[in-house]
Amino acid sequence: MKKFRQQRRPKKNTLLVGPLSILEAMKSGQQIDRIYIATKKQDETFAMMKTLAAEQGVPINFVPPAKLNFFNVTNHGGYVAQLAKVKYLQLQDVISHTVEKGETPFLLLLDGITDIRNIGGIARTAFCMGVQAIVIPEKGVGALHEDAILTSAGALEKIAVCRVKTLTEAVDLLHLNGITVLASEMKAATKIDEVDFTLPSAIVMGGEEKGIHESLLNICDAKIKIPMPGDFESLNVSVATGIILYEAMKQRLK
Repeated sequence: MKKFRQQRRPKKNTLLVGPLSILEAMKSGQQIDRIYIATKKQDETFAMMKTLAAEQGVPINFVPPAKLNFFNVTNHGGYVAQLAKVKYLQLQDVISHTVEKGETPFLLLLDGITDIRNIGGIARTAFCMGVQAIVIPEKGVGALHEDAILTSAGALEKIAVCRVKTLTEAVDLLHLNGITVLASEMKAATKIDEVDFTLPSAIVMGGEEKGIHESLLNICDAKIKIPMPGDFESLNVSVATGIILYEAMKQRLK
């Protein structure tokens, strides 16, 4: 069994405890990072929460009771939610705002990256390199809580973050807006210095274990790689992201 106490326990003022407090928060428009439910329920409360969560793009995680006990709260009734420390924006709104300002869209999509230290490092670099937004899916990516913000040196509170149902849907939206989507892939034929990053672009980075999901990889416009003379399996995803974003920034500054 996973030892939840190895993680840093979130502060109690960032938690919503019990189904009623969670529902009230959702109805009032408070942004929630995710909801943890001990067991799948078939009552009216669960049905309402599931509907609101789907409408607001809030992930629901079904977890063992030990996870809820880890939060060190009582009277939770099998429900605990964590308030969002990051303000999530709509992807189309960010794209439209970027174009209205006269800037060329430059976005970053994270697929399957669960280590919050990597996410924090990526966010910090992305903000410094001129990325206008980081796009994450509802599920399959690390929670952007206090530790992630701390690791990012506060960058996650400054850069736009868009949470979408799936990255596949996000790519479809990017294509509708004329944005080229580039997937970072070790075995790609195209090197990053052969790509024109001055065009409206979005870069997809995958987790270190599984990389980018095949279904997502297949709808990207091109696959790109970092040329490496050394014979090693791969770079850390945060480091690899930094190299690619630096190449893009060099081209855009010219």
